[in-house]
Amino acid sequence: MHRVLDRERGNQIWAGLCALAIMTKAPRAGAVKTRLQPPLNPEEAAELNICFLRDIGNAISYASRSCTGGLRPPRQNTIARGVGVFTPARSEKEYADILPPDFDLLPQRGDGFGERLSNATADLLQVGFESCCLINSDSPTATADAFREAVAQLKGADDRIVLGPSDDGGYYLIGMRKLHRRLFQEIDWSTDRVFAQTVERASEIGLQVHVLPSYFDVDDRVALQRLN
Repeated sequence: MHRVLDRERGNQIWAGLCALAIMTKAPRAGAVKTRLQPPLNPEEAAELNICFLRDIGNAISYASRSCTGGLRPPRQNTIARGVGVFTPARSEKEYADILPPDFDLLPQRGDGFGERLSNATADLLQVGFESCCLINSDSPTATADAFREAVAQLKGADDRIVLGPSDDGGYYLIGMRKLHRRLFQEIDWSTDRVFAQTVERASEIGLQVHVLPSYFDVDDRVALQRLN
């Protein structure tokens, strides 16, 4: 079973780590990948979501290690840690055979998507992460190199954000060292304006933006065909 982090308990993380955190909904038939139904049926859509979580989770685990060779390095060589930021409440057992064993879990809080992202950032920093990257569960082609680049960019002393743009005008990753709630406010979520609006919010509050390589979300029929 994965450890479930509790924001009320404060620091529970080794010093200096970045959270590479997947925003995820429990992969239940009928509840995930609904824009892919059809061509998929609810069970197939849920299974696809599980495959995406495994792909992204494995890339995160690989990116979290600063050495190569596939063996788990000493603690001091670990640069990040994977986290599944999940909903609904009390669904943590559903990730036992999906996310890598070195992942932690953290419950989502909030109503709208922007509020959930903002609260996830606050909670990850509250439990002891030095920085955090929120990653969607729709971009299975995003690479460990991109995640590692995000972690490296957040190691600097200056206050900045990292954005991984998606081809559809959104982003697959947003990373920061401090919580800036403005980044998640007045954003037209699920539109092609999300990335541009987020860059505008960063400019408003004087934040430098580092842009990662672009990948694509698989959330409709056309993107699914592209993946194939």
